[in-house]
Amino acid sequence: MIAVVAAAAAFAAPTPRLADKSPNAITVDVELVIAVDVSYSMDPEEQALQREGYVQALTSGEFLRALREGANGKIAVTYFEWAGQYDQKIVMPWRLIDGPEAADAVAAEIARAPYRRASRTSIAGALRFAKPLFDNSGYRGLRRVIDVSGDGANNDGPLVAPMRDDVLSAGITINGLPIMLKRPNPGTMDIEELDIYYEDCVIGGPGAFVVPIRERAKFIEATRTKLVLEIAGLQPAPRVVPTSAEAPRISCTIGERRWQDRWGGGRYDFQ
Repeated sequence: MIAVVAAAAAFAAPTPRLADKSPNAITVDVELVIAVDVSYSMDPEEQALQREGYVQALTSGEFLRALREGANGKIAVTYFEWAGQYDQKIVMPWRLIDGPEAADAVAAEIARAPYRRASRTSIAGALRFAKPLFDNSGYRGLRRVIDVSGDGANNDGPLVAPMRDDVLSAGITINGLPIMLKRPNPGTMDIEELDIYYEDCVIGGPGAFVVPIRERAKFIEATRTKLVLEIAGLQPAPRVVPTSAEAPRISCTIGERRWQDRWGGGRYDFQ
């Protein structure tokens, strides 16, 4: 079983706004931005599993069934990689998926992109980059979702919680796939409770949820679970947790503090 944790609706749900107002925009059930971590903390095997998870999820029977059952039977998706605050690269621009052939083509396009790795971890930078991608997508989504996967806390660029709130204010939902395959140790920047960090500091919006990955063998299953929930627009049933708007169980600046404690620099004022 894959654990799925839904965010409580503590954020006032903003009125959904269709970002691309051009007359030729194609109406779809969801516009989905997939944002994947390629920081150096992601080892080559994790990178391969992360990508393979999306490739297999997009062509799975569960995904195609959720697609068919949508009001329009089609979605739009784009896929980009991120690391530091100014390091984001679109691997696949916006593509329409309206059936098995389109899903196969999108999966193949993602699969053949070269792998890369880069320095630092800026979830905030990824969210800042993702937000305007909806504005001229060419699609008019009934829902807009950013799907963030990564194995560490924000340690570069803007603070993550204010950036999250800015994205949510535009009517965009953020879901998370925290990758927790390594046991944190004093020699790394990893944190013990990355799933709680994502719950309290990263995700938000109507129906937002986290699917943590703790076993390599569950990577592909977890990615498929998350993607199907996003496409179907389902609210996960498991336990509801408080959001950071009330009382975070973990500091949303833990990544920045750990970076400063190790490397100095004093860029952030936490007062």
